[in-house]
Amino acid sequence: MKLTRPTLAAVAAVAALTLAGCGAGGDDTDTAADAVPVAATGSLEQLAAQVKCEPNMQTDADELRQAICKTADGKYILLTFATDRGQREWINGAKDYGGHYLVGRKWIAVGETTKTVETLRKTLGGDIEEGIDHSGGGHTSH
Repeated sequence: MKLTRPTLAAVAAVAALTLAGCGAGGDDTDTAADAVPVAATGSLEQLAAQVKCEPNMQTDADELRQAICKTADGKYILLTFATDRGQREWINGAKDYGGHYLVGRKWIAVGETTKTVETLRKTLGGDIEEGIDHSGGGHTSH
């Protein structure tokens, strides 16, 4: 299955809205003092196993694989990408819908809250990126 940019944008929107909806608040506690491991690599199933998640597959295409995970740490969507470019295009489109993203090499975890992605980061490593806040609080994306 070939995914086009509009299709990737739609998947991004569904992922963001499935988890928290536009304007959902989160815990902004800074955990920078915690040691962050080197970003994990591997298939969607390998990444899910590292965080003890039984992935509920939603999309299984050549360019993108997506599953919903639910653990004691919260609910999140785990995505893997065939290319770095595909990943960057997806995240750039997804951020317009808000959300909390943990970004590694060719994978992204989209969390319900900032705390969810911070907890995942302790195992998977990666960088936290935030989407645009549409709650009307005047916050803008970087």
